[in-house]
Amino acid sequence: MNLPTWITVSRLLGVPFLLYLLSQPTDRMRWIAVVVFVVAAGTDWLDGYLARRLNQITDLGKFLDPLVDKLLVFAPLLCLIELGQIPAWGVFVILARELTIAGWRVNQTKISGANIWGKLKTVSQIAAIALLIAPLPSSWEQVAIGAFWIAVVLTVISGAIYLIPSQPQTPPQPS
Repeated sequence: MNLPTWITVSRLLGVPFLLYLLSQPTDRMRWIAVVVFVVAAGTDWLDGYLARRLNQITDLGKFLDPLVDKLLVFAPLLCLIELGQIPAWGVFVILARELTIAGWRVNQTKISGANIWGKLKTVSQIAAIALLIAPLPSSWEQVAIGAFWIAVVLTVISGAIYLIPSQPQTPPQPS
């Protein structure tokens, strides 16, 4: 395994810590969970950057990176459902999009990189989860919930854009 793949695996190691920290949601544990989550989420950018920069893109890395990303996102979301902070159906919408895209990718011969909508989806999910985990004053509750719903909407939009075929339009033929 190369350095970028090790960084991806280290991100996976953050998941059990998040689950543990959020199972005992004191303010202190939640702040620690925010730090673990944000650091782990930041390694997603780092491993991709290093893989491209060091020319160390591997099939294992291409497989693990999106899988670990999904686990890192869904672990805290499931805890937040259990804590009653977000509705399960909103998380289901995110899960449905992720499974749909993963299934669609299986049949593709060439996988394109993330477009701006995919990047916005990822950033919005990270921001929403961090806001929801953080033990912020109640005046921030609507901001955190709003961020969650923005993430849900961007997740749906990015999924739809990913699946819509981008075929060039041919001009009509004269009759």
